[in-house]
Amino acid sequence: MQFDHKHFDKDLLIQLYAGLVKPRMIEEKMLILLRQGRVSKWFSGIGQEAIAVGATMALDSDEYIMPLHRNLGVFTARKMPFSKLFLQWQGKKEGYSKGRERSFHFGSNEHHICGMISHLGPQLAIADGIALAHKLQKEQKVSLAFSGDGGTSEGDFHEALNTAAVWGLPVIFLIENNGYGLSTPSSEQFICKQLADKAVGYGMASKIIDGNNILEVYQAIKEAREYCITEQKPILIEAMTFRMRGHEEASGVKYVPKELFELWGKKDPVQNYEDFLKKENIIDDAQIAAIREAIQQEIEAGLEIGFAAEAIKPDTAEEVADVFVPYKAENTVITDSCAKSEKKFIQAISDAMRQAMERHPKLVLMGQDIAEYGGAFKVTEGMMEQFGKERVRNTPLCESAIIGTALGLSIKGYKAMMEMQFADFATVGFNQIINNLAKIHYRWGQNADVVVRMPTGAGVGAGPFHSQSNEAWFTHTPGLKVVYPSTPEDAKGLLLASFEDPNPVIFFEHKALYRSVSGQVPDDYYTIEIGKARLVQEGSDVSIITYGSGVHWATDYAKQHPEFSIDILDLRTLSPLDYEAIEASVKRTGKVLLLHEDCLMGGIGGEISAWISENCFQYLDAPIVRCASLDTPIPFAIELEQNFLAKGRLDESVQKLMQF
Repeated sequence: MQFDHKHFDKDLLIQLYAGLVKPRMIEEKMLILLRQGRVSKWFSGIGQEAIAVGATMALDSDEYIMPLHRNLGVFTARKMPFSKLFLQWQGKKEGYSKGRERSFHFGSNEHHICGMISHLGPQLAIADGIALAHKLQKEQKVSLAFSGDGGTSEGDFHEALNTAAVWGLPVIFLIENNGYGLSTPSSEQFICKQLADKAVGYGMASKIIDGNNILEVYQAIKEAREYCITEQKPILIEAMTFRMRGHEEASGVKYVPKELFELWGKKDPVQNYEDFLKKENIIDDAQIAAIREAIQQEIEAGLEIGFAAEAIKPDTAEEVADVFVPYKAENTVITDSCAKSEKKFIQAISDAMRQAMERHPKLVLMGQDIAEYGGAFKVTEGMMEQFGKERVRNTPLCESAIIGTALGLSIKGYKAMMEMQFADFATVGFNQIINNLAKIHYRWGQNADVVVRMPTGAGVGAGPFHSQSNEAWFTHTPGLKVVYPSTPEDAKGLLLASFEDPNPVIFFEHKALYRSVSGQVPDDYYTIEIGKARLVQEGSDVSIITYGSGVHWATDYAKQHPEFSIDILDLRTLSPLDYEAIEASVKRTGKVLLLHEDCLMGGIGGEISAWISENCFQYLDAPIVRCASLDTPIPFAIELEQNFLAKGRLDESVQKLMQF
């Protein structure tokens, strides 16, 4: 192994050595503790330390890194105290995630590290968002995301690289190619000679480096950083290396040919670099001993603190409170004196977005065809001309990457809106929504200031892939707020409230209401509190609790049946639910009909029914009835679609209730 040190002064060479030795010594100690049964699990990066350490030390300390579970050197090079790291690994309250995450699945804004999730690939898109923030702010900074060789097979890898290339983002994508994805060799992961070869398909520069040579890693990342900043482009670096332990200790290494251990053992990054420094008289045995002794003392002191820490005492109130970042909404009081204009539902949505963009200069809109074209439904028409292409951004067809980018923007203090062209397409961004946006604040205190707009619903003959009601997928996930307005006034006020809220909001907009529903909408900026239902009309015979298109079905039905005194409650927000308003409606009538366009099985009506049964049973005069759409995919033919929808069974459901 050749160490070219002409660009390095002596102090830096020694700093790199200390940085390299520290994760190795920590790992060696952790493996002993693992065999003793004093720690539960360990993902070893022995043999790969030079990549994490070299890359981290080559960046500015305020440049974000997206590491993975074999990158202990990132955390130590960012000077995280070993004592707190060990508390984290032991699942203690004093760790970085309050005991809620394992090993390296945590982040720290203080150290500019974004915590990983087990799905690996989504980290890359977050780097895009952070780099986009640098670009928008004209900062001379980069972001760096790690990937394993196996992770390059994931769709998120393609999406993140493609987005970075198309948008010219200063991102360093760093692949640690250790030859195996758990036990699957690279030959069964890809057939290109080198992973760096993939870069050409994105019009991206690339480089292959010796990942066991810390000077080569450091210099390559320094040069890559300069390239990304100067050219405002991403770069792909493939670092060739090998892990000397299993994927994790329990998996073993029987699947690896013994000769590979012999070969790579000779390329050990720590021993080779130490030998080089001694040979060049840059460091001597006494200095090495002093460095190792200082690290050993830190390790022993940290272990003492970690083992002495008390076991976590669960606090349910704190657990629930930490799902969302605390936020106190300041809602507008709408009076009769407020200037109002007649607007269609879609115009109210557009007004809200314009006023939000004016109010929040760090709000960025992203989505397919939303710039010049104005979006599939023309919601953003004219906004690019008003706010510019930097803030109103057409995206490639890569929902996962754009949601990840939105999260990256949030980490840098931006607000982001991503428009799903259709709510159905959320499936290809599901992982980012469910596992990144929803969980990130609970995991390590980072909020996701992201609104995902979801044109949804049937009634327009669009078939099974453009008409689904999929809101229940998201109400099941703690950490997401789910909003679903039914009127133009509510649509504007709730969307503006969603932009104000620093938590992730999934905002459903029924496509059939866009141009079919009109109403008086305040002209000025106003918000309606998320989590508060609206009493549409008060009644005494039967309560219809609904939302979205169901509100209009119920209202029309009530007009057609004056013989019934119908109480109609528009939920408006599906998560969190307004249980107080639900209970009040139940008390007024004693008979409850839960109406929604979604399918019956697994729809939110089942959850509300269960809550009413558990908490309001004494007020009921009849069994709760659910009226929902068929448990089938949504058909294309209008006649079949009408048969599918719950609206056609509303009268039958009401009559059933009134018979009690």
